[in-house]
Amino acid sequence: MNSKKLIQETLHHKQPLRVPIDFGGTGQTGIHVSCVEALRQHYGLPNNSVIVSEPYQMLGFIDDDLKEIIGIDTKAVDIGGTMFGFRNENWKEWRTPWEQVVLVAEQFNTTTDADGNILIYPQGDMTVPPSAKMPNASFFFDAIIRQEPIREDKLNPEDNTEEFSLISDEDLVRWQMVIEQVKISNKALVGNIGGAAFGDIALVPAVNLKHPKGIRDIQEWYISTLMRQDYIHQVFEMQSEIAIQNLQKVATIIGDVMDVVFICGTDFGTQMSTFCSVDTYRELWMPYYKKVNDWIHANTTWKTFKHCCGSIKSLIPALIESGFDCLNPVQYSAANMDTQELKHEFGGRIVFWGGGIDTQHTLPFGTPDEVRTAVLNQCEILAPNGGFVFSSVHNIQANTPVENIVAMIDAVHEFSGRR
Repeated sequence: MNSKKLIQETLHHKQPLRVPIDFGGTGQTGIHVSCVEALRQHYGLPNNSVIVSEPYQMLGFIDDDLKEIIGIDTKAVDIGGTMFGFRNENWKEWRTPWEQVVLVAEQFNTTTDADGNILIYPQGDMTVPPSAKMPNASFFFDAIIRQEPIREDKLNPEDNTEEFSLISDEDLVRWQMVIEQVKISNKALVGNIGGAAFGDIALVPAVNLKHPKGIRDIQEWYISTLMRQDYIHQVFEMQSEIAIQNLQKVATIIGDVMDVVFICGTDFGTQMSTFCSVDTYRELWMPYYKKVNDWIHANTTWKTFKHCCGSIKSLIPALIESGFDCLNPVQYSAANMDTQELKHEFGGRIVFWGGGIDTQHTLPFGTPDEVRTAVLNQCEILAPNGGFVFSSVHNIQANTPVENIVAMIDAVHEFSGRR
């Protein structure tokens, strides 16, 4: 059974021959460039410079030779856009603060300030203020808040939808070219069409825009979800209309080639609880998620993927009602996120995509034996009757010991060999 069929069975809650694996399929199941390089060295693969696939988090492309060793069953499908508004193309070398030489896009343009922070620019345009910085001694970028003074009487929902525009004819041609390249792949295809990220805090500061308008301060946005709900409804309504129009256009090109589409990365959980009530979620977010998911399910064969970190058990029924097929990452280190309980209560209604190993504690700071034990335990709980794609709890971060990552990989294979 090839990877595509393996994940298709998993998505339909059938017991696959082995546990399917995803790393690199989305911006939430990735591996930091430093760890990709360490894995290549560990396995004796050619010493190629790692390509940065997602510059915001400094995630690395996983080449086919490493994919084969890890046993990855997915393939990311997109048209090469980045969080900073430039395309991943025309590679050039860049030396990171941790002295790794990586390949970055031509418009990945940076400067360094007096404190040693690395500044990066929206759309690569160095004539405008930078939109993010990599703090001195850090390993990824943080958004720079460029909030203009807010005047309540001047708030315009169009300002907060500027980055969600109708897809261009040029980008439709790009989709056509990409689909021609991947349609014969035996991997499960995970698409990132974009446009349905309702209130994703990673996107609110609009690091891709040169002069963002509207509500762009993260704290102010959270306040607005309580104090300016009418405004947020207007933003989400406009955004959902654009998203549906874009889905209609892209679906005519993609057809049934795609297996899963990434919908949204909005986080609703903290380490201890949800940041909003279930009622607020149902009132403010659910109508728009349901609108998008319903259109996809009525018009395509795609399954839909929702990323949401934190302690969100109380929200899972509403996420299922919203039409999501897959939940990522299953952060079992958060409060009330016991995987045995989650599998028992929701395992037949939603696919758990991730949750294979904790990336806050065990993977970066445990021993290889502790990693192995944790992986085997999570697989034992989540794998029965399908509905589980193995990945870590969010991206594998810089400085994670390579021997622990290898122990994780070996443990998944060990578990599958036992079945």
